[in-house]
Amino acid sequence: MAEFGEILKNIGEFGLFQKVTLIAVSFPNLIQSFIFASFLFFQPDPERHCNTDWILRADPNLTTAEQLNLTLPREEDGTFSRCRMFVPVDWDIGAIRDYGLNETTVCQDGWVYYNLMYESTIVTDFDLICGKAKLVEVIQTVFMVGVLFGSLIFGPCAESFGRKRATQIPVVILFVFVVTAALSPNIYLYLACQFMVGLGAGAYRINCIILSTEWIGVSKRSWGACVTQLFGAVGQCILAGLVYAVRDWRLAQLITAAPAAVAIIYIWFIPESARWLLGRGRTDEAKQLIIKAAAINKRTVPDSLLDKVSPSIGYLIYFDRHIFVITHLYFDMGNLGFNIFMTQLLFGAIEIPALILCMWLLEVFGRKILYIATLLSAGLSCILIIAVPPESHRNTF
Repeated sequence: MAEFGEILKNIGEFGLFQKVTLIAVSFPNLIQSFIFASFLFFQPDPERHCNTDWILRADPNLTTAEQLNLTLPREEDGTFSRCRMFVPVDWDIGAIRDYGLNETTVCQDGWVYYNLMYESTIVTDFDLICGKAKLVEVIQTVFMVGVLFGSLIFGPCAESFGRKRATQIPVVILFVFVVTAALSPNIYLYLACQFMVGLGAGAYRINCIILSTEWIGVSKRSWGACVTQLFGAVGQCILAGLVYAVRDWRLAQLITAAPAAVAIIYIWFIPESARWLLGRGRTDEAKQLIIKAAAINKRTVPDSLLDKVSPSIGYLIYFDRHIFVITHLYFDMGNLGFNIFMTQLLFGAIEIPALILCMWLLEVFGRKILYIATLLSAGLSCILIIAVPPESHRNTF
């Protein structure tokens, strides 16, 4: 029986066929970072006050200063309340001026926002402030739960239904629910969309690496894992420029959906994993793909080798912790005290040389040693961060 590794040596371990396949399955990772835009790039506590236009019915000629003075209570520091207003009354403007208003209530007709960094965010569109401020954290949690479910559900699905199907379906999920999130009229539909987006992101991130890696020979297998992540790092850098230029979260979501639509078109033409086909006993289909890969790589496969292909070859199982680590770091990015756009750019830029270096280090030291070393260095760095005084990095940029 011929091992699949021996077949790859004959058809090319990392030829044109593998390179095209790798780029094709890596491209959606370029936009995966964009899905964080709507719930990371926002002002958590924007300057605001209750909408008190009700008083304009009594006197439409009131100045803004007069309107605020008559309708808003003040905090202890003398500023207008951000979350409360005086209860509206059906008095004429003279009575309101003479007697004043004393009874307060929560904002009745929404808020007026000002001095905003962005034109529109989920905070301002869904009024995630005052009593609803905690919903921002709920959004992040719901997304992470979606990522977890996507990994747990589509991991086994890749074994049962194939690597190809397990990458195609998540791309469709991402496209549909990124668009739906952009059009969400309320926070509840948006929350449901973020769960599904997280599910698609977690499912695709794992299975695209498996699919690309199973077609690559042992000598270049690190490329399969690292290049897919490299596209994600480049996407993080592009995201900084995207949000800097487009300050509307809904428009940013729709821009994200555009390349996802491109991925949906070509993702149906990517090849299935021949390794998986052999493991499922679908030898004839695997042989056809092997011959096709050899032709694209300008190689030939001896008939004697194809006749010895084993129908019971083991296959690679991969679990990607990267997206969980990256997502957790993402969620605290706004608290670093730096310019949010510069932080985002550095976040992706720093990862690019690390991934390029990782390709070489994996081949030199192997997976086990490098895995242990990187975990230890990351853990030590996290501990050392605690020793840095928070005030030392405020307003750095």
